[in-house]
Amino acid sequence: MAKYFDVHPASPQPRTISTVADSLRSGALIAYPTDSCFALGCRLDNHDGLERIRSIRRLDERHHFTLMCVDFAQLGQFVRLDNNVFRAVKAATPGSYTFILPATKEVPRRLMHPKKKTVGVRIPDHTVTRALLTELGEPLLSSTLLLPGEDEPMTQGWEIKERLDHLLDAVVDSGDCGTEPTTVIDFSSGAAEIVRRGAGDPARFE
Repeated sequence: MAKYFDVHPASPQPRTISTVADSLRSGALIAYPTDSCFALGCRLDNHDGLERIRSIRRLDERHHFTLMCVDFAQLGQFVRLDNNVFRAVKAATPGSYTFILPATKEVPRRLMHPKKKTVGVRIPDHTVTRALLTELGEPLLSSTLLLPGEDEPMTQGWEIKERLDHLLDAVVDSGDCGTEPTTVIDFSSGAAEIVRRGAGDPARFE
């Protein structure tokens, strides 16, 4: 049964955030809010959590997982950016964008695209997410909480708990965070390719 945490959207309760971070360190898989929609998350070294995300979403090995980072310094540990890409990504973060970039050796091989050796990264513009990432001290392995056969993610924490209670360890709820996923930009070739148009304005990359 998933624990349910009701978190204030503007002033997250430190004790609650600490409890959720501790559960992640202990191997939990959580549903949590972001600046685009709810996501599934666990630690990078959580093999079981990764497989649980794959199972819940029915993902194949070509799916790009996202590393949810708290700031640009953390993001830079896990992906390689040349000067032009660095400037473009930095100007758009924090925000509702996911960037696909060449992974560094800090990224576990199982999280990379099997052929391209790339990984998705993003820095969310969401108070609760950033508080959790700060407390955890490392990125979250993340994937949009979009269930198979459904067109839009769930928007209510109570609904997520009700439907996925037996599949998750915790649900963090700070209110409706929308249904539109991030805009995805692939920089793996050095030039911006818009893979998905979403919550972030894609115009700056066109």
